[in-house]
Amino acid sequence: MSETASFVDPVFLARFGLTRINAIDYFLHPLNPFRTQSKTSNEVLSMQGINIGTLMAWGTGTRPGPLPLEEGEDEYRVALSRLTGEQYELLPLTNVEDATPMQLAALFTIRHVHRTTQNQTKVLGMYYILEGVIYKSPTVRGLMKAHVTRTLEGLSEACDALSVCATYDPSTGYIWKFEPTADDEEDDDVQEKKQRKRRRILDNRRLGERTEEEEEGIRASEAIDRILSRLSNSEVVVKGKPIV
Repeated sequence: MSETASFVDPVFLARFGLTRINAIDYFLHPLNPFRTQSKTSNEVLSMQGINIGTLMAWGTGTRPGPLPLEEGEDEYRVALSRLTGEQYELLPLTNVEDATPMQLAALFTIRHVHRTTQNQTKVLGMYYILEGVIYKSPTVRGLMKAHVTRTLEGLSEACDALSVCATYDPSTGYIWKFEPTADDEEDDDVQEKKQRKRRRILDNRRLGERTEEEEEGIRASEAIDRILSRLSNSEVVVKGKPIV
């Protein structure tokens, strides 16, 4: 599944809304392409009638209900920790002192893990639900590739631009000419052919052609750009306005 893809179910959102109580249920939507096809611990608990909502309403043996949302989430995490296999965890809120209720309901972070023991898990993925739209968080490896690719492209363009300005004379050495002349404009086609030839000698690729690793980095960068763009344009997250 591409990191730049997203998923939204307007029918679910219109019927049930989206809160921290049902965010996991929304992520486990059968049509969500990001969810695993394996049976998760969340679904095992759901078949037993255990979710954040029921824990808030009825509590547990040590914590009789009704419980506040934070304690309900804690009990749900404890219930997940008793099971092994693939699980989805709703990460707790942080820095919520100045956030409005509408802002808290607009963004959710879900972590996909594989649990082997009560205290040992392996992270398989991170996802965001932003105003009902599910995005996959790019990996650190993908982001590093994106930054390296952009840096190398900038350095390559700078070197190509400087190489045109340098001329060599045996008597005077290298001379730098930064102001274009008529002769330079006539040599543009020649310089472009030289650049293509030099690129082919280095890695046998055509000018502008990218490797699979470079493409992966660019996709990761585009995914982050989409999430940040939606965040910056969201009046709910930025200004705390209600969702219409």
